[in-house]
Amino acid sequence: MNIKEAKEEIKHTVQAYLAKDGFGNYKIEVSHQRPILLMGPPGIGKTAIMEQIAGECHIGLVSYTITHHTRQSAIGLPVIEHREFGGKPYTVTEYTMSEIIASVYQQIEKSGHKEGILFIDEINCVSETLAPTMLQFLQGKTFGTHRVPDGWLIVAAGNPPEYNKSVKEFDIVTLDRVRKIDVEEDLGVWKEYAYTNGVDGSIISYLDVRRDNFYTVETTVDGKRFVTARGWEDLSQLLKVYQELDIPVTEEVVGQYIQHPAIAREFAAYLELYRKYEKDYNIEDILEGKIRQTAIDRLSDAPFDEKLSIIGLLASRLSDGFAQCKVTDMVTDRHYSLLKELKADPTDTFLEKTLEQLQAEMEEAKELPGSDKTARQAAQQLCAVVEEDRKMFAAGGFDTVRTVFSVSVAERKKQLTTWKKALDESFRFVESAFGESQEMVAFITELNSSPFVLWFVSEMGCDKYFKYNESLLHDKRQQDIMKDIKDLEIPLSLLS
Repeated sequence: MNIKEAKEEIKHTVQAYLAKDGFGNYKIEVSHQRPILLMGPPGIGKTAIMEQIAGECHIGLVSYTITHHTRQSAIGLPVIEHREFGGKPYTVTEYTMSEIIASVYQQIEKSGHKEGILFIDEINCVSETLAPTMLQFLQGKTFGTHRVPDGWLIVAAGNPPEYNKSVKEFDIVTLDRVRKIDVEEDLGVWKEYAYTNGVDGSIISYLDVRRDNFYTVETTVDGKRFVTARGWEDLSQLLKVYQELDIPVTEEVVGQYIQHPAIAREFAAYLELYRKYEKDYNIEDILEGKIRQTAIDRLSDAPFDEKLSIIGLLASRLSDGFAQCKVTDMVTDRHYSLLKELKADPTDTFLEKTLEQLQAEMEEAKELPGSDKTARQAAQQLCAVVEEDRKMFAAGGFDTVRTVFSVSVAERKKQLTTWKKALDESFRFVESAFGESQEMVAFITELNSSPFVLWFVSEMGCDKYFKYNESLLHDKRQQDIMKDIKDLEIPLSLLS
């Protein structure tokens, strides 16, 4: 299954394992709560979904990469204790609490979550001395002489042997005590994640053209060559900051993340083209409705890879804009609810307590980097808004705060209207250049990859979007065209 399906399966497991009967007992006894063994390629997002699941299920999370540990840190240090057996004194060896188990209890105290996930990564890559401990852990949920607390699910992750020469096979006895989930890379699922987390549009557009370059591992005479989803996402972070600072991105820089020389070279060239297209077509002008006939004519006659690049540029910019709208919407809705409470309790004490609560929520979100990025941004903005409310309240009371809120509501409406126009103008441009063609299918498909586009359209509507979705995406023609696009050996014509 893909990583999105695996996430849903683990969420369902959390719900089932933590379900209780009327007496407060777990419906599935702890002894029958099998650990989950998540097996899949490196860099596919196994750790990220653990963070997301913990945040969405409101439970704790303790995460360890077990290859960073020795036998002593995993099971604890030996100590000599004195015992009496059969009336005779003996010295016996016991162990201090495992660092990992201790971290679970520390997380319980820190977060207040008595239930959670203990996530152990790279479990099948441990040293020979630690391997028996990992088997004991999976079979008995213990490290040394200490058990994982009840209410804490065990999820372990590992890589198949083709990706890591240190991998050790699990025996049948161990596999018969776990729930094994095999995960494969899936570009379509990753694109949804990429749009949600603001991955640079050049990467998304490039992978639409070169789908086979999304994830690959090769063994050559010169060693391993590989590309992973993690590599693309980390490269994206660098690209954004480099662009802001006007620092050139060289093939060597790309190769530090995309460790496959041919793909790194090709993407570096594509990135240069992508930035050039952005300027040549002036994407911001298109979104504002300043559409030049010369741009329409050029795109109509352009090679297919250039057409896909412009489609990607438009879709990425729209998704970013709609993400901003989503953050504003979340802040405004929560702010409105807080103001209703403030009206009932018009005191600075209420605002102070509210701000403390929001800051605590923001700090908790920061500790779960896999949580919703827009939610984290909204939490930060809301803290700033409530801090401003305190100043306004001190200066002029509730009426002053309400007046300022009215201004922010008007700004929100203006923002939504601006981006609604941008969506309409994008359709006008694509329609003028392509009409009802496979390029329009590609544009609709790209828009549908972004959760922010789907949210925005559900809120604001768009006649063109609904028209082309119905006529081009909900019939066999869409499937046939998209299969043709996927199977095409699309030349990056301008790279040669």
